[in-house]
Amino acid sequence: MTKIPTLICFVSLILASIGCKNDSDSKKQAEKPNQKTAIVKEKWHWDNTQKQNESAGYAQVVKAGNTIYISGIPTDDLSPEGIAKVYKALEKCLNSFGATSENVVKENLYTTDIETMKKYNDSRKEFYKGDFPAATWVQISRLYEPNAKLEIELIAQLSDASR
Repeated sequence: MTKIPTLICFVSLILASIGCKNDSDSKKQAEKPNQKTAIVKEKWHWDNTQKQNESAGYAQVVKAGNTIYISGIPTDDLSPEGIAKVYKALEKCLNSFGATSENVVKENLYTTDIETMKKYNDSRKEFYKGDFPAATWVQISRLYEPNAKLEIELIAQLSDASR
């Protein structure tokens, strides 16, 4: 009979001590409300010494930690040659931080003509050499550049050794 009340007391003590610990952690956090960790970003923007486009307000490539984010590369040439040029430009962006197509983990492809893009998917596959990333393809009515028919953006992950 005394086992159940003893067990209840024991569980209550454990829960109370957890609550006290969490309460003391909350107080520590409350004492330092403005302390934030800054994100270190490295940028690359073609041959621009400022490493970003001031007029449009973006950087072509931003590296944060081991992750590389590449802004969309557009083309108005939705042919195997035009698609290959986009991937060549993406390769240059990846190379700016020592990455290759093997580091790409996500691709977002925006096009005004998805059926034509499907026909020329082999041009895209050549870039990845069989190691395909997660990918999203979206048909849209228009891109930022009025004549553009395709724009591709990438996310790549560097290994710890590459950093």
